[in-house]
Amino acid sequence: MGSAGRVDLLSTYTGSRFEGFFPEQWDLSRIDYCCGRPPEEVYKRESWWHQDFTPVGADSLEDFNTIMGHEIALQIKQAKDEGRELVMIWSVGPMGMYRWAVEFLIRWNVDCSHVHGFNMDEWCDNDGNTLPATDPGAFSNAMQQALYGPLGTLTIPESRRHFATRSELPNYADQIGELRSRGAKFVVVYGIGWVFHIAFWEPHFAEDYAGEAEWMQATHRVAAKLHPLTIIQNSITSFRSRITLVPARANTIGPGLYMNADYTIGGVDGYLPSRNMIYQGQSLWVTLKYGPTMWIPSTYMPGLPGKLMFIHALAGPLEAEVN
Repeated sequence: MGSAGRVDLLSTYTGSRFEGFFPEQWDLSRIDYCCGRPPEEVYKRESWWHQDFTPVGADSLEDFNTIMGHEIALQIKQAKDEGRELVMIWSVGPMGMYRWAVEFLIRWNVDCSHVHGFNMDEWCDNDGNTLPATDPGAFSNAMQQALYGPLGTLTIPESRRHFATRSELPNYADQIGELRSRGAKFVVVYGIGWVFHIAFWEPHFAEDYAGEAEWMQATHRVAAKLHPLTIIQNSITSFRSRITLVPARANTIGPGLYMNADYTIGGVDGYLPSRNMIYQGQSLWVTLKYGPTMWIPSTYMPGLPGKLMFIHALAGPLEAEVN
């Protein structure tokens, strides 16, 4: 009986069902190289990183949530202290940091009336119609439960809360532009998907643009078609494995908005310590080490000022371990 040499995705890709599944422009060998780096190199600065961009590791999910929540609260407090309005783009995923943002803002007694909150995305049907705000799967409901409600009398006024509905999303760019023209700071809170999306801005969207310059100008999409891996990831993280509950479309902001941020607060928390299972190590490493390309949207984020929080375990080593 003979033994095989290399047996992995790269060596078995040809003729498999994966052909045509990923964007052709993805360099799978480069993705593999990024993920094979030693853990300590996660902090090694790359030439395309912004001088004010920093990865920040945390030992546990609890630490991660606290650090990220503190960063959000600090941006809100600093803007208040400076007498500036603040535009915050909110992510629904990760979510645990909002508990701590609320905790710090209440302890500091920071009134959030200067904040304008914009949800970056929302599930929708084929025409861009979104779920009712009271639906347990709606991102608007998630923000009410995690942030707006718990802040109590210190909360962001309802008139300054914006959601990615079919009618409101197309106005985001003008609304944010007007706020920035009068001195508002612009902060984007984000997570990173399995296919390296920011918001629901998927990698395959790049095929609809003539080049990077045109791609960079796109501010949003209504009823965007999501990648299958995005559906699967959300079935795990938000729908208790029930894939039939996950919509195949969403309304989302695009790089024409999030790439203009004055500051960014990112988070990658895909680690299950009870089984030592890592499901976002690749998301972290490719974001930091691949290099900017519109075919992998998250690779642009290290080029913006801000911090990317992650759980230390995600740095690996990313090697096989049967669970």
